[in-house]
Amino acid sequence: MDIRKFAVSPTSELHLRDANDELMYADEEKTKPITVNLYGPGSKEYARAQAAQSNRMVDKLKRKGKTEQSAEQRAAESAQFLSDCTESWDNLEYGELTGRELSIAVYSDITIGFIADQVVKHISDWVNFTKPSTTN
Repeated sequence: MDIRKFAVSPTSELHLRDANDELMYADEEKTKPITVNLYGPGSKEYARAQAAQSNRMVDKLKRKGKTEQSAEQRAAESAQFLSDCTESWDNLEYGELTGRELSIAVYSDITIGFIADQVVKHISDWVNFTKPSTTN
């Protein structure tokens, strides 16, 4: 059997939940789900994001010789990593921002930190990137 049959999808869509664990929608009729499309652990983009994160840590060690980070530095580092793992957003606005700037803003805003928490949990679980079964 060809083992590639078990390969995961490179991306997955996550329907975001609010702080009350309710699914989020951009409209009252609940026809526009607020979602984020993410690169997962089986994608080249995710591998590059991890490598970039490691490289930033190595650079920091070279410059300062220590690994301690302030809460602000840690949050910025996490926002960069999650932004690198984000393909796109659907039905989400943050002022006039788009693309990577939108991702950085969302992941950096501690008042909506539950979004970053969901994304971290989602991309950390391979099952979220499995292909749907073609047999029932």
